[in-house]
Amino acid sequence: MRPLTRPGLFFAIAVSVVALPTVASGALSAPTAPSAVAANSTTYQDSSGENPAAPDITTLTTSNTDAGLVTFRVAIPNRPTLTQDMLLLLFVDTDANPQTGDPTSLGADYVVQVFGGEAALFRWDGTDFTRRAGDPPATSLIFAYQGGVSITISAAELGNTKKLGFAVIAISGVAIDPTTGDVDFTNSVADLAPASGAGLYQFEVKTTPARLVVKSLKPTPARPSAGRSFTLRLVAARSDTGAAVQNGRATCLGRIGNARLKAQVQNVQGGAAVCTWAIPSTAKGKTFRGSVAVVFEGLRASQGYAGKIR
Repeated sequence: MRPLTRPGLFFAIAVSVVALPTVASGALSAPTAPSAVAANSTTYQDSSGENPAAPDITTLTTSNTDAGLVTFRVAIPNRPTLTQDMLLLLFVDTDANPQTGDPTSLGADYVVQVFGGEAALFRWDGTDFTRRAGDPPATSLIFAYQGGVSITISAAELGNTKKLGFAVIAISGVAIDPTTGDVDFTNSVADLAPASGAGLYQFEVKTTPARLVVKSLKPTPARPSAGRSFTLRLVAARSDTGAAVQNGRATCLGRIGNARLKAQVQNVQGGAAVCTWAIPSTAKGKTFRGSVAVVFEGLRASQGYAGKIR
């Protein structure tokens, strides 16, 4: 994608397009009447109908997952589809310090630009928002558009931010000179959320420490049988990503009455912690009690089992 130069300048351009006064470069404020709708999710209301010809931002919802993916959902109901003349800019102040970012964009440290069907991340370098040739790609950055834009990016690619401020500009009527490739804002109209003078919306990234969750425990055969092998397969997954554990350390404990039974197989294979015991031929009618545990990257999950031996 051909990056637009001076994204910070677009902030000033958009403000002038919507004919609203600029705000002092140090101003940060609480969001306008936010309401938490779910864990790690906050919805913000923006004024509507400022300019009937412009894209009209109505609500914004910001949320994050336990894996640290942050999603900004910006509703623009009067623009159901993303057209070629639209430019969307998401400015993010990731350290709550207006002195460290762009002074003309309320201290924004990063800007996500959506234009021409593509999204790109730029970082403030002290002079401009740039993306140098040697910078790693923002691999987590994705966007979608349906009655508004949804932008998702990892907090790790936003400086591992835990608390951020943000603003969004939606512009239409943007033209590209076919000869020079220059961007022309002459006939553009825009909406800024929050309105200039209101500071930035504030959002706190909240994550729950990851844990392993048992998804299933499958016995084979369905009941332990005297003189036969008996296997328990435990499937566990990370709570933050939902990814099933593919390796790690399995621990197997088995007991018949007061006698401890050593596992013949004790490992992680095929996406499960596997424990296999040889049930003595003399154990018919007794109860086998066992447990399977798996440890992966310091996280642990376990589950017990009890069944009468037939």
